[in-house]
Amino acid sequence: MQIYLARPAGTCYGVERALKLAREAAREARGAPVVSLGELIHNPQAVDTLRLIGIEVIASLDDLPPAAAAGTSTLIIRSHGVAPSVIEQAQARGAQVVDATCPHVARVQEAAEKLAQDGFTVLIVGEPDHPEVFGIRARAGESSYVVTGAADLPPKAQLKKRRVGVVIQTTQTAEALAEVVDALRDQVAELRVVNTICSATTRRQQAAEELAHQVDVMIVVGGHNSGNTRRLFEISKAACPRSYHIETSAELQAAWFEGATKVGISAGASTPEEQLQSTVATVQAMGDAG
Repeated sequence: MQIYLARPAGTCYGVERALKLAREAAREARGAPVVSLGELIHNPQAVDTLRLIGIEVIASLDDLPPAAAAGTSTLIIRSHGVAPSVIEQAQARGAQVVDATCPHVARVQEAAEKLAQDGFTVLIVGEPDHPEVFGIRARAGESSYVVTGAADLPPKAQLKKRRVGVVIQTTQTAEALAEVVDALRDQVAELRVVNTICSATTRRQQAAEELAHQVDVMIVVGGHNSGNTRRLFEISKAACPRSYHIETSAELQAAWFEGATKVGISAGASTPEEQLQSTVATVQAMGDAG
């Protein structure tokens, strides 16, 4: 059984940067509390590793630890970003803020804010409940919309006389953006589109799709809560029906590889290299045992 890795695969620059900033914050805290507002990245194993060096996860600013005798508490803003008001509130509570927002996510926030300032109604293509989208919408204003695709667009009457600006969650697909733009063309007074899909996302999707066409089985590694990993899986499954999304190598099943001679492996942008390599080693062992 031959194993092939999609390249690129695994952690992107934004995730690596967030992890680096978090580790530095833990070292510099010198015993003072260090927390992240929500999981730093969508990878449970990586989050557990951060806990081992003293970085806990809090759900809201109400859970922010008070300043300890060792010093002021540190709050890490996760890679998905937050509304500017959240940072202001944290600082007002005396926390030292480390902003680990991915630069690509920050670019979407800035684009949405600029469109709103220019008089456009902002339409965000993405997952309504995703933390990245919360931060984008905070910059886009209360009159903005969030849609997952063309089927979710507001009624034509609501948009007919409006100037509409479109941005997209960084981990969405080009197809999703094109679908929404095509549906809007004849519905609005003016349409401005800012393609804010992260290039790292696009490259991983293209590599996974290309490999999936060439193999018998495709394995996609990454958090079950990771949107970009789920989309990698969807893309892979469309090209290779025997595709599976796992979070760790412990989930692999020997039955998946029966009769397979070529196995492809990819990983989401929040999947550390060690998880990818662990999967490769386990699949290889299963192949050798078979």
